[in-house]
Parts: sequence; C-alpha cells; structure tokens
Amino acid sequence: MYAITGITGQVGASLAEALRAARQPFRAIVRDAAKAARFEQSAIAGLDDTPALASAFEGAEAVFILLPPLFDPSPGFPESTRTIHSIRDALLAARPGRVVALSTIGADAAHENLLSQLGRMEQVLGELPMPVTFLRAAWFMENTQWDIASARDHGSFDSYLMPLDRRIAMVATKDIGELAAKLLGETWEGVRVVELEGPVRVSPDDIAASLAKALRRDVVARGVPRDTWEERFRSQGMRNPGPRMRMIDGFNDGWIDFGAGARKGVTTLDEVVRGLVARG
Repeated sequence: MYAITGITGQVGASLAEALRAARQPFRAIVRDAAKAARFEQSAIAGLDDTPALASAFEGAEAVFILLPPLFDPSPGFPESTRTIHSIRDALLAARPGRVVALSTIGADAAHENLLSQLGRMEQVLGELPMPVTFLRAAWFMENTQWDIASARDHGSFDSYLMPLDRRIAMVATKDIGELAAKLLGETWEGVRVVELEGPVRVSPDDIAASLAKALRRDVVARGVPRDTWEERFRSQGMRNPGPRMRMIDGFNDGWIDFGAGARKGVTTLDEVVRGLVARG
C-alpha cells in the first residue's frame, strides 16, 4: 500500500493512473472529503494537520509527497516551511518504509528564488531516517495551458522565458507520474536525487509552433521586457513577486538547469499541447 499526497493535481492524477495500471493499491490523501469518493481507498488530511497526516501515512509501505505550489509566498517562505515541517513530523511518527518526494529543477540553485522552497524541503526531508528519493522534475509542459486563450484569440502569447529561441528542460506531467510510480516500487538506501526532463528541450518558439499546429492558425511568442515584470505581477495581485522573477531569471540566465545525468521522458510537447487544446 502506498500513500499518495497531491493526488488531485496533474502529477498526482498521472501517478494514480500509473499505479492503477500496475495494479498497485494506494491510499489517496485529500483535504476535501467530497474528493475522497473518487478513490478506492482514501484518508482525509491537510498537509499542515500533522496528527491527521501521520494517521493517513500509517501502515504505508511507501509515501509520495507533493508540496503544494505557492507562487506568491511571503518573504522567507513561512507558509511552505510550516508545511514541510508538518510533513516531516508526520513521516517520523508513521515511519513508512520509504519516501518519494516531488522536487524540481533548480532546487539546488545557488541563488534564492521561488524554487528554493523545494530546496528547503530536500534539506528537511533528507534528514529522515528512512530512504528518500527526490524526483526533480523540469518545467511542466502543461504550463502552456495559460497561453492557449491568447494564442487562439490573438495569434500570440506573452513569454517571460527569453531569448524566445532558447531551449530549456521541460517535461510532461504524464512522464513524471509514471516515473514516480516506478520509484515508489524500488528499494534503495539513504537519500538519492533523480532528475527528469522531456525527450527534447523546448523554447517559447517551439511552444508557439505546437500551438499553431493544434489551433490551426499562426501563433507567435512575444517576449515581455524584464523591466515590466514587477508591475505586471503586482497588477495580477502578487504581493511578493521577487522570488518568481528570480526563478525566471535563473532559467533565462542558465543558472537553473540540469546537468548531463537527467533521465528522459517520452511524451512530446506536441502531444501535451494537443491534449490541452482538445480539453478546451
């Protein structure tokens, strides 16, 4: 029996599908009781509710951890820090056989940025007494969903990734879920890091080309000038845009990246974009 957090998101749904295909039983950990009915076995627990979370982990051979994304954290990341400590304490109480935690490209970046929240998770959970794997995933191809409406209506979309022809590591959530399912079934000692990106690297121009094919119209990416980012993000309601801006700088300047040892997924950008467009 595996215990799975974050199962209602894109990665979690892919993981659940992979586990069902492998006939591997799992317990879905959800905050909302209404969502529990989707799963054969479930437990109700928020990640900040340490006693409930420990109970949900109890008896699990392996646990999958997905830290909820927080795109506008307070300075110092107090929100994610509280959640990380709750997860750690729950794992210490339940003592599962092993842990697989979804991390990210850039978790080990030298400069603090939005992804440093996952770096802190690695530091804290890396001290657990049971075996832990951190699955560092590249930029999600599914982030393209936020560009579809503009591409469909205007034939263009804004890109903060620049230069527009520069390719970076991206990956499909389907590949993340499938690899996570495999890792949960493995045995290892201590702490290990597994990096995952897609079959080829992707640029904003590549995204435009995929959208053009899926939408059957011309689409171009338009770079957003760096000196306008803070005003834009604040106008969208962000209170602390600095970490997000530094994250994008990291991709653009190359200090957020994988080395040569990353595993390769099989799902292409065209496949992901076709699915996103088909779902509207």
